[in-house]
Amino acid sequence: MSGPDDASAPDEATPAHPVTELDDVVHQRVRLGILTIAHEARRVEFRFLRTQLDLTAGNLSKHLSVLETAGLIQVEKGYEGRRGRTWITLTPAGSTALAEEIAQLKQLIARVEITNTTEDRWPPR
Repeated sequence: MSGPDDASAPDEATPAHPVTELDDVVHQRVRLGILTIAHEARRVEFRFLRTQLDLTAGNLSKHLSVLETAGLIQVEKGYEGRRGRTWITLTPAGSTALAEEIAQLKQLIARVEITNTTEDRWPPR
């Protein structure tokens, strides 16, 4: 007979909790924002990201570096007129990572929505 104490024991038939599949590189708030905006825009300029995410240039640069090192974005530097510009695009790996992250978040949301009443929770109150 199984009971609430069994919830702590690993069960090979039970899939891992969706939170275990979240990617730490992608899931960080700012980086998730960068990937989402880059997905929406296809190609986004550094200053636009900085404004939208309310970041300093240095903070944004560090997050972009993490994403670029992971192969999730491509950073292109160039000029528009006489002004230096930096553009960010999502790589295919970045699109995949974002889609996987969203899928895991949807699973988490579904679990919360299924158990949104106190009657559905363990232990009963």
